[in-house]
Amino acid sequence: MRAEAVRLLRTVPHRCGYFCGRMAQNLVIDPHARDLATIFGDALRAGFRRAGEHVYRPACHGCRACVAARIPVPTFQPDRAQRRCMRRNQDLAIVDRPARIDDETFVLYRRYLEARHPGGGMDDAEPVDFTRFVRSSWSETRFLEFRLDGTLVAVAVTDHTPAGLSAVYTFFDPELRARGLGTFAILSQIEQARRLGLPHVYLGYWIAGHPKMDYKARFRPLEVLDEGRWRTLDAPIERPERAAESP
Repeated sequence: MRAEAVRLLRTVPHRCGYFCGRMAQNLVIDPHARDLATIFGDALRAGFRRAGEHVYRPACHGCRACVAARIPVPTFQPDRAQRRCMRRNQDLAIVDRPARIDDETFVLYRRYLEARHPGGGMDDAEPVDFTRFVRSSWSETRFLEFRLDGTLVAVAVTDHTPAGLSAVYTFFDPELRARGLGTFAILSQIEQARRLGLPHVYLGYWIAGHPKMDYKARFRPLEVLDEGRWRTLDAPIERPERAAESP
């Protein structure tokens, strides 16, 4: 992505969603920039991702814990646990459709948030909040639905770009946690990218050792953006410790 092609904005500091007591900041591509859809693939390659209308990447003072990660589709091979997950969910029907919001989808999303983020402020989401989060006016976003005997049990919100698929968000029936639907969603996105001839599935940000983010390292080979270059994750990335704000 050419530096002169877009204007970058810096958000005001806000509470970090991953580490208690830390503050975070993001760089955001000007949401009024022309041709956001055209440059989005290059933005993914540069470590950005999308949330709603905004394309952003972390730019936190004194912390580089969030590392952009992607799966190289041609060389990915599922491990034994992932193959078991695929067999466990082979009874699910998978439907790829445009990202249209309906009551069935929102009810599942709300149930997922109530189970995953109880009392955290996200569990009282309204349909308009859901729409603003998963869709934008310019992105090619689709829902990969998973159904068990006709009932919707999981949705993988996926952006389609020439650079690859971007896994925006996945939510599922919390009562079916044992199925590993989050893992199965990523495996299904990898297979979808393979069918479409796309080179990568972008997973957003990996945080080494974080209980909610380290699972991404199980998808091998995994590529991470390190000092501006993508490389295969085969050893821990050394990150400077944060001083005053660290828990």
